[in-house]
Amino acid sequence: MAKMIKITLTKSLIGASEKQVKVVEALGLRKMHQSVELQDIPQTRGAIAKVPHLLSVEEI
Repeated sequence: MAKMIKITLTKSLIGASEKQVKVVEALGLRKMHQSVELQDIPQTRGAIAKVPHLLSVEEI
């Protein structure tokens, strides 16, 4: 089974660029403090790398 990571939106999207908002929404996050569990694959890590200041990530 693939490793999983838990991604939580920790900062507000107010003031973020439209591109950053789209990346966060593509990860499945819509509200503050909402968490999703996704597979730890390069595509997910790349999206996280675009907005690391808005997210917290922990490995499961």
